[in-house]
Amino acid sequence: MKILVLQGSARKKGHTATLTQAFVEGAKEAGHEVTVMNVANMDIHGCTGCEYCHTEGGVQCIQDDDMQQIYPLYDSADMIVIASPIYYGSFSGQMHCAIHRTYAIGKPASCKKMAMILDSGSSGVYAASERIYHGFLQGWYGVEDCGIFEYAGSSASSSQNLDELRQFGKSL
Repeated sequence: MKILVLQGSARKKGHTATLTQAFVEGAKEAGHEVTVMNVANMDIHGCTGCEYCHTEGGVQCIQDDDMQQIYPLYDSADMIVIASPIYYGSFSGQMHCAIHRTYAIGKPASCKKMAMILDSGSSGVYAASERIYHGFLQGWYGVEDCGIFEYAGSSASSSQNLDELRQFGKSL
């Protein structure tokens, strides 16, 4: 299975990156092809709502930035995993930009499954991101929910949590 992970933290050694790496290790051990795109360190602009993609562009965004690297991976992935820290009650700003820009291509052609990995300095702050995720699952894509993994506080990347994500990756 081809798995695309959109990782939304700019902190290369932070909790989100560490949690993502544990998932990737498990998924690769199970034989899956995994690509991680660190959207927080890419040049991705926000959607302008110009509708070029649905009028003149033929599902091509008019903006020429790093989303051009993500679109083919997004469209060919069997599974998409969103991994993001939670800032002010939702995904990182960079993750929001990447998610909004997928509007240009609509439902990815191959996607059958989704999962989400979230972490925050405190618990109980995941509701907005959960709503967006469930919108993908039920409203936009109609794909299988493989789970939401939420971790909070300084123990977010504890060995127990990392093992949970490795096992999840292996189980796919």
